[in-house]
Amino acid sequence: IHTSSHFIHSFIHSFSISPPCHRPLRRYLSGLSANGIAASRRRLSTDGPAPRPVIGQDSVEVLGASYPRDDFTNVTAKILDKVGRNLHNQPHHPLWLIKERIKAHFYSSYIGRWGNPLFSVHDNLSPVVSTEQNFDSLLIPPDHPSRKRGDNYYLNRTTMLRAHTSAHQRELVRSGLDAFLLAGDVYRRDEIDASHYPVFHQMEGVRLFTNHEVFSKVQDGHELSLFEAGGRRTPQKQETHSLEAVKLVEFDLKNTLTRLITYLFGDDVEVRWVDCYFPFTHPSFEMEVRFQGDWMEVLGCGVMEQELVNSAGAGHKLGWAFGLGLERLAMVLYSIPDIRLFWSQDERFLQQFRLPDIQQPVTFQPLSKYPPLHNDISFWLPEESEAGRESFTQNDFYELVRSVGGELVERVSLQDEFTHPRTGRRSQCYRIVYRHMERTLTQDEVRRVHQQIEHAAETELGVQGRY
Repeated sequence: IHTSSHFIHSFIHSFSISPPCHRPLRRYLSGLSANGIAASRRRLSTDGPAPRPVIGQDSVEVLGASYPRDDFTNVTAKILDKVGRNLHNQPHHPLWLIKERIKAHFYSSYIGRWGNPLFSVHDNLSPVVSTEQNFDSLLIPPDHPSRKRGDNYYLNRTTMLRAHTSAHQRELVRSGLDAFLLAGDVYRRDEIDASHYPVFHQMEGVRLFTNHEVFSKVQDGHELSLFEAGGRRTPQKQETHSLEAVKLVEFDLKNTLTRLITYLFGDDVEVRWVDCYFPFTHPSFEMEVRFQGDWMEVLGCGVMEQELVNSAGAGHKLGWAFGLGLERLAMVLYSIPDIRLFWSQDERFLQQFRLPDIQQPVTFQPLSKYPPLHNDISFWLPEESEAGRESFTQNDFYELVRSVGGELVERVSLQDEFTHPRTGRRSQCYRIVYRHMERTLTQDEVRRVHQQIEHAAETELGVQGRY
């Protein structure tokens, strides 16, 4: 490669690119211990059962540590009960199978100079993180909507359950790691349906490169550099990066992920790349695969923002990162129709994934499909607070329904909204679909749960029932 234009031209036709996307950050945050790794590990409880979490009047206790409550505390007992379950580490669980298959691929495909695996794996870091780790370390602006109390589980204003495994990215790079995979449970308040659950699992990868590693196989590579002075940010690169370096790192990223997805889905899988925006990578992409005739997003990725790399003490290197959702892959690869099933302890579900070989194909055989029951709930919304903040959000209602109805609730959907023409008061009507995963529900059971939801909505959310 003799010139920049020649260099760039050689990579133009490497991958198919579909039209750019402008999806919100929280989709990617979809498919990534204030005192660093040591603090995270101190809070682990892998040797024996963890102490049961407790939400007290003045504090929240989780994984053996106590956190003072304040006006941001919104974590619930049902959510804390999931902390420490670590489905991704339970042998033969479908999420464990996916994690182990990805791990096996990276172990066998990427070998270090001494014959050891290039990528280290970290799947036991505590989900309790600081807001600085979860947001600031990833360059997420203070006013970014992904920080909203209504979208996250806060222990207090400065501590939360991580919304993505990327919360640990900086501390792992700072520890000296150049190539690693990271898996864990993440927590987000969200809608209720067959593909959304407030706790899910992510896996991400990071790889950093020195100048020599990027250019060693390029003709006259010793004359090229990862960085340039006085550069400017363009859609193709960051201001401090050279275009040659970015194109090579982007090529390596896309090639690495194409090999992974081919390994998981088979040689005939169709892949395309969509340009995207994330605060912590640029350029950024989503990978989509054609599955059963439709294009489906499976992961987000990009060239790491150099400011993030610099803050972790690796300013002489350039890197890429990707993140994917384990549930999304497992639901597709194993034909699992409902995300609640991952939390099932029904042997008829679990035994289907006890395989002698993690590479053995398996298709989930549905349990008997028990009939759904649905009830509607309508109420007047409370007035906005004096400060102009919303005193009611849909996620507040979804969280209340989850807290009361638990695993009995399959889906909640907004059916109707109404504004009174004279008073301006607003009302909403929701449909709650109830279905047990393992038995048939009775109308009487559902009626009792629904009445509890009605009562809790009035007392906890300040709505006025229209029932």
